[in-house]
Amino acid sequence: MKLWNPKQVIKNSVMSAALLLAGLSSVSAQETQLLDVEKDELKFGFIKLTDMAPLAVAYELGYFEDEGLFVTLEPQANWKVLLDRVITGELDGAHMLAGQPLAATIGFGTKAHIVTPLSMDLNGNGITVSNEIWEMMKEHIPHENGKPVHPIKADALKPVVEQFKEEGKPFNMGMVFPVSTHNYELRYWLAAGDIHPGYYSPTDVSGQIMADALLSVTPPPQMPATLEAGTIYGYCVGEPWNQQAVFKGIGVPVITDYELWKNNPEKVFGLTKEFTEENPNTTLAVVKAMIRAAKWLDENDNANRMDAVEILSRSEYVGADAEVIANSMTGTFEYEKGDKREVPDFNVFYRYYATYPFYSDAIWYLTQMRRWGQIAEPKDDAWYDEVARSVYQPEIYLTAARLLVEEGYVDEADFPWDTDGYREPTSDFIDGIEFDGRAPNAYIDSLTIGLKGKQLVGDTDVSLLVK
Repeated sequence: MKLWNPKQVIKNSVMSAALLLAGLSSVSAQETQLLDVEKDELKFGFIKLTDMAPLAVAYELGYFEDEGLFVTLEPQANWKVLLDRVITGELDGAHMLAGQPLAATIGFGTKAHIVTPLSMDLNGNGITVSNEIWEMMKEHIPHENGKPVHPIKADALKPVVEQFKEEGKPFNMGMVFPVSTHNYELRYWLAAGDIHPGYYSPTDVSGQIMADALLSVTPPPQMPATLEAGTIYGYCVGEPWNQQAVFKGIGVPVITDYELWKNNPEKVFGLTKEFTEENPNTTLAVVKAMIRAAKWLDENDNANRMDAVEILSRSEYVGADAEVIANSMTGTFEYEKGDKREVPDFNVFYRYYATYPFYSDAIWYLTQMRRWGQIAEPKDDAWYDEVARSVYQPEIYLTAARLLVEEGYVDEADFPWDTDGYREPTSDFIDGIEFDGRAPNAYIDSLTIGLKGKQLVGDTDVSLLVK
């Protein structure tokens, strides 16, 4: 049911009076019809990354207030703390890793039914190595006109990892969380270059069983300092922490996730299932505000990006230098110092149906959990579909989108109204292997390194685990 909120009536009356005084004959046709929200004071969490931008924009441009919502945005220390606080209700919702709602719902790491009615962005991550490792890799990378040919595959890193093994030294790399997109992207890149990133098991959650490269957790803002200290030799993280390594002169980004998997789904907005059931109108209002923010970020060929950079550079949001944030937010990406290239889709917030929560996106993450042993037992294809539908909530999203179309804020063509929730199969991966979300087990079995079929980590027949 739609009702006017008294606070907004007053606000709109003041605005209308101001417009009339200015000599305008009428107010804008774009006037939000407020939902009767169940809860109007909300606290949302985020991690200091540029892809939290839809939250910051919705707050700074007044989109939350337009919906009758009074929101507080609060940075969190790390992804575990963020998730725990959503589960306990200390946070009403949060900027989340795509794998977090899925893992929590199936009980990996923690057990809670977390859902997402909105995807926050596409792309936005990179893999960076230290200067030392880069110099060792360069001799294995083709060059044209004095510059490395991109995309750079992990094939160029394999001889380096092998040299470390021969010298008895562990090759340590960082990612931000066991169920992060960064963990799966880094693993995908390594495995595509015949470098084993290791397995998880029910009794060993290090993720380093049989690993050639040892992956461990480092919070995003700490990545550059950890690299500089020599604790890790490379990492996968979101921006601005790859570009920060370039500016500090301590590392070189070798590949973006756009090159690894074109237009891959990234962060999501997560809430407990209980919250969405108890506060359905509030949930719709939140999604409406964030869809508007995503549109603003991408509209007119990214014309608003420098304004977004200024917002994100503030200490209450990302808190990095505007110059560093702009390096990737404005359609470019710098690899080696001075090697800045056009990557117009490095950060996508709205186009390509970026905000729609596709079931197939959820299923890709579930296949990677199974591939590396986080899902210990084999599951049939129907299980993947069932989990995706229990976590991703496109019906909420489309209801919010319909309201925005009616209010004149967005265009009908901006949304995939007739989709069944599955993207078409794609081979836009660095290894060219096709992913079809409707056939997850066939996809898992097509990947060269990783668990297949009924294989188990820790099985007495270790031959099941060889490459």
